[in-house]
Amino acid sequence: MCAGEGHNMKIDPKQLNSLALAYVGDAVYELYVRNYLIQSGQVKPHQLHQHAVQYVSGTAQANIIHHWLNSNILTDEEKAIVRRGRNAKSHSIPKNISVSAYRYSTAFEALIGYHYLNHDTKRLNELVDKALKFINNLEDDRGSK
Repeated sequence: MCAGEGHNMKIDPKQLNSLALAYVGDAVYELYVRNYLIQSGQVKPHQLHQHAVQYVSGTAQANIIHHWLNSNILTDEEKAIVRRGRNAKSHSIPKNISVSAYRYSTAFEALIGYHYLNHDTKRLNELVDKALKFINNLEDDRGSK
């Protein structure tokens, strides 16, 4: 199927495999981060990549989801998506991240993918904004030590 074909198909994100949600969520979040970095005036490719990693690394995503779970930011429905994402069985885990962090980063991406595919732009924007602020606060804390 060519890009653009079948774009009117209705996909129920609740029925999708968590790894499929995470696959979409990874791309969506990466695009949000890249847009955020460009909007903030960072344009040098090497700097863009270095800054992007702070936001999109599996460890960063796991930290975000832990913060959200501990802060009661998520609805019960979102917590269920996170649980499904965390428990998804992936056959490959990157060497540079713990299994636990990888599972929580998958949960983060699944949640982002869920909202994107559900066309819940308001909540998606809200969560991405919270994620960016959380990482920025971590970076600010590191810089002030």
